[in-house]
Amino acid sequence: MKSEEIYQEIILDYWRNPKNYGKLENPDISFRDTNPSCGDIIEIAIKIGKNNIIENIKFNGSGCIISQVSASMLTELVKNKSLEDIKNLKKEEILNMLGIELSGMRLKCALLSLKVLKFGVYNYLGEENDREE
Repeated sequence: MKSEEIYQEIILDYWRNPKNYGKLENPDISFRDTNPSCGDIIEIAIKIGKNNIIENIKFNGSGCIISQVSASMLTELVKNKSLEDIKNLKKEEILNMLGIELSGMRLKCALLSLKVLKFGVYNYLGEENDREE
């Protein structure tokens, strides 16, 4: 089996059995965005623990297989990481997890969850700074 076929099987497994799908009660961070070009919707909710570590993370939404699978993979990647780690997360890490070639249009689908995650974290950190002043 070629590596692209292996990645396709992994993607299909995530599609059928998404990880961290659902809602969190009283999240510390919640952010939602859409990809208007294809209608994808991703919402990410996070519970923050000590030292700004992601204690729990869930996503929900709808859209194409790429947007939903990348959100599932991303939530697995960042669980138990610090918010500082999230700030340093690069789009290449998401694309490497997917492991398949994507067109320009599909790049937006694949990166929507990263955009939602980063906006949520930056908003949270900004509000945290406002509270401290």
